[in-house]
Order: sequence, then C-alpha cells, then structure tokens
Amino acid sequence: MNGILRITAISFLTLSAPGFAAEPPALVPGATPTPEQAAAQAAERARQASLPDTPGTGRYAALKEEVGSLPDHVVYRPAKLDSLGAKKLGVYVFGNGACSDDAASSRLHLLEVASHGYLVIAPGRIRTGPGATAPVPAGAPQGRNTSQELTKALDWALKQNADPKSPYYGRIDPKALAVSGYSCGGAMAMKVAADPRWKTVIMMNSGLLNVPLTVSLADMDASKDLLATVHTPVLYTLGGESDVAWINAMDDFKRLQVPVFIADLKGVGHGGTYWQPNGGKAAQVVVAWLEWQLRGDKKAGQMFTGRDCGLCRDDAWVVHRKKIS
Repeated sequence: MNGILRITAISFLTLSAPGFAAEPPALVPGATPTPEQAAAQAAERARQASLPDTPGTGRYAALKEEVGSLPDHVVYRPAKLDSLGAKKLGVYVFGNGACSDDAASSRLHLLEVASHGYLVIAPGRIRTGPGATAPVPAGAPQGRNTSQELTKALDWALKQNADPKSPYYGRIDPKALAVSGYSCGGAMAMKVAADPRWKTVIMMNSGLLNVPLTVSLADMDASKDLLATVHTPVLYTLGGESDVAWINAMDDFKRLQVPVFIADLKGVGHGGTYWQPNGGKAAQVVVAWLEWQLRGDKKAGQMFTGRDCGLCRDDAWVVHRKKIS
C-alpha cells in the first residue's frame, strides 16, 4: 500500500503538468518515457494549446485576462459584467494541476464555470494557449505556486468588491466563496480550507497523501491532519480507479467529518475532462455543486441529493456520499 501511495505522490506532478491531461506512460518514480511516448505527450500538449478559448455554456459568455492589481494571477469572468444585472458573482479560486504557474492549464474548465456568473481566479500567468502572455521556453522547467496565492486571490476579490473604483464594486457575493484545485492544486486548496470565509471546497482528481514525502513537491506535503480543519461541505471529482488520486481521495472520504460527495467518472483517469468541450462532464458537476452550495439552488442540488439523485441515476458515475441525504 505504501508503495502505491508513494507512486501517487510522484504521479500527481507528472500527470498534472501544464497542457498535459493524458495518462503518463509510467508511474514509477524516476522513470522516463520512451522517445515514442515523449513524442505522443508533446503532440497532445500541442493539440491542447491549439484549442481556442470557449465562452462556456452559461448565460454569461466568459473571457480570461491578467489584471495589474493582481499580479501573477489570471482572472476568468463574464465578459460583460453589466449583463449580470442584479446577480452577484460567486468566487471560485482554483489551484492548478502540478501546483504549476500556468493559469491557463485548465482554461476550458475555468471559462465554463465563469460563464455561469462566477469570478474565477487561478494563480500564475497565461503560459499556454491563445493569448499566452508568458510562454515557457521549450525544455525550461515549469514554475510552481503555493497555497498562499489562493488566499491572495480571495483577499483581492473581496477588496475589489468594496472598492468604488473597481469594476467589481458591489458585484460580488462575499458569502459565495469556493476554493478548488486539480491534483496538486487540490492539496493547495486543502492547505487553506480552514479559512472561515470559504463556503465549500472542491477537490478535482485529488486527495491528500497517506505517507510523508521524502522530496519537496510544492504543496503535495499537505498532511491528512488538514482534514480535521475543514468546516465546509466538500466535493471530490475523480476519474475512476485508474486515477492516481483515487486511493487517497477515498481515504479522505472516510476521515472527513463534514458533508462529502464523491462524483467518480468511470474510466477517464487522472486527466479528467478538462480538455473536453467546455470542461466536459466534470465541469457540469462542479457548476451544479456551486449553484447548490453557494446560491441555494435546490434544482441544482438534486444532482446530489435524494435516493434518486441525478448522478446516482447516471451510469457514467459512481457516487459516494456522507452526511448528504
């Protein structure tokens, strides 16, 4: 068991590299891909980078941008803030896969969430895809972020909401705040989950490790002890038992003492559905969870509640629930 968990620790960074959402050729620490495998990975990265930004399927077509008042972060938001009318923005702060500083590495997912009336913030720069502001030279090591950047993003959003000079003045619901993250980014989210301002935590293809790390891997040193600090409902999205996060997430589920929902999408693995159109099925689940948890939308909540819940009836998913009826 410990051997599996140690492999998982390494895999979180391998699998979550910016622009790469497919399963890797090997899960053995220190293993290197064959030339053929490396070429396939490079081709997949290039394919993903070539995909256009999409406005999302929500009522508010979304865009991404860097803003001067929040350095080294990327903001995803409804393109026309006036179109919100009296609707307030929820806030969705997201830790990137591999704890990387490519804030465009899950852009289709983030644009989809933003299109439903959310201010979405990811730490880093636009390093891949359309409008890249700081592309990484070929062969250069990727930069990393820490959980502190998630708190900076939340502080900035709330400050903007209170600033009469800001385009977000009075547009944000300060009680509709969610923290999320993919893989290592989920560990970042758990490191700040104790902040009383959050109303929910979303762990995407992520779970905390059961064994101590022998090397430094960004925020992957997040301890299981953090689970005792969680005060909000938690959603996990997973990619089936082939997802290297699966075993750790299922252990988290047993330990958490708050309402927990696991939405396990069969067969997609650790890469999830980030690069499917509009973030795929996982993004739909995240939006429904946010609408339920942050906006009290009972219809959205039907995806998760009741014996005959929406995901319970969908054969593509395996559902685990605790303290959610």
